[in-house]
Amino acid sequence: MRIWLDGALREADSAQVSVFDHGLTVGDGVFETVKAERGTAFALTRHVDRLTRSARGLGLPDPDPDEVRRACAAVLEANPLPLARMRITYTGGVSPLGSDRGDAAPTLVVAVAEENRRPDTTAVITVPWVRNERSAVAGLKTTSYAENVVALAAAHRAGASEALFANTVGRLCEGTGSNVFVVLDGELYTPPLASGCLAGITRALVVDWAGAKETDLPFEALEQAEEIFLTSTLRDVQAVHRVDGRTVAAAVPGPVTAEAMRIFDAHAGADLDP
Repeated sequence: MRIWLDGALREADSAQVSVFDHGLTVGDGVFETVKAERGTAFALTRHVDRLTRSARGLGLPDPDPDEVRRACAAVLEANPLPLARMRITYTGGVSPLGSDRGDAAPTLVVAVAEENRRPDTTAVITVPWVRNERSAVAGLKTTSYAENVVALAAAHRAGASEALFANTVGRLCEGTGSNVFVVLDGELYTPPLASGCLAGITRALVVDWAGAKETDLPFEALEQAEEIFLTSTLRDVQAVHRVDGRTVAAAVPGPVTAEAMRIFDAHAGADLDP
């Protein structure tokens, strides 16, 4: 496996990042996960743009979009895979131990791993921890993922693939690495960005293509929903058949979810960089 590290392709075993890198010591970094099929990245422009927005949110210098694109192309060419998860990581670079940043340049890493197609349906759980919609990093895709690690581990122990969060005021927010959509009285809804959720790439495409309404929703909407689905870069549109101990519906995916899947697949197949 060959990865891109600070300007060049390197063998994964020999690529080294300093133990003083701020991304390692305090999680001062941002990242993107990009789906690639047969060497072609999907929605790369949107991912590079979001990487920049996240970097600005942390006060990091803007990543060079041309370098990011060169790095992605080089990694995909060096590691031919039918379906891949490509990870772009951009950190504060070598810094003092503590929260202060140093004067070193940021670190850019692009790596790739083989991925399997996700199942059409999945189970989720709800967790007692919350997203802070007023956090300084709300809505940013940062490398500070510890709370997601804890929540996802709880999901796996319960036989689920995702954990869903409320925010601090009890409104439906998001999953550890996904956005959530619900169908209520036949209408498709998803929480607004003001809830503290990530501005997911797939979320935005589904909102545009399937006509979902961005609506402030109580966390209890998960108990009332006729259909529920998740979106993310690697899930695309994935139906939810169980929330905690509740079976969502007798037939999953339901009609609204199935239509969203169809629309997404058709549009994504027609335009690889929407």
